[in-house]
Amino acid sequence: MALVPHLLVTGGARGIGFALCRRALARGWRVSATLRAGPVPAGVTPFQIDLRDHAALPALAAEVGPLDILINNAGVIGPEGNTLSPLDAAAFLEVLAINTLAPLAVTQALLPNLMAAPSGFGRVLSISSQMASMGSAKSDHIAYRASKVALNKVMQAMATDLAPKGIAAVAIDPGWVKTDMGGPEAELDPDRVADGILEIAAKLTLAQSGGFLRHDGPPRDW
Repeated sequence: MALVPHLLVTGGARGIGFALCRRALARGWRVSATLRAGPVPAGVTPFQIDLRDHAALPALAAEVGPLDILINNAGVIGPEGNTLSPLDAAAFLEVLAINTLAPLAVTQALLPNLMAAPSGFGRVLSISSQMASMGSAKSDHIAYRASKVALNKVMQAMATDLAPKGIAAVAIDPGWVKTDMGGPEAELDPDRVADGILEIAAKLTLAQSGGFLRHDGPPRDW
């Protein structure tokens, strides 16, 4: 009998994270999720935590146990302003703390859990954005864009450092998704995007590690 993967999703109470939890449960996976507030789908093991509180992460690692897949999904959009808008340094740093530093800190804290993966193959996926593409010169939501560019570099470097440990790491572009963040005019259904991301997680190889992938699998331009 095949082993049931244990998946942890950060930010599992809303948006793409909620859909990832729901669709992973439909696959028969064991699912855990972090959240700050709000319910997660029935059947998910919830861990209430503020991921900016790095001192709380060792306790999370101790409670979660062996882990096959980590999806760093939690994120915020932050201020709308561009590079010529009045600078709200505190708001900019808050976006970086949640979108860039938290995935790095969470992955570091859960590395022993991933090395103990029941499947024998730990995987880390971090939800980035098409707004991080260096091929686009758009400047709105500059804090968000910058945070996701930085996240991409963190994941690329993490793949280098995790390869000797047999753990794969990739950044994922989910596309424009109909969530509270994406808005009602967005193009993609959250469940469809979640299914694509979970399919990547299920089939990810070390050869793909370090990549920036679309939610449906193909590589994404940096």
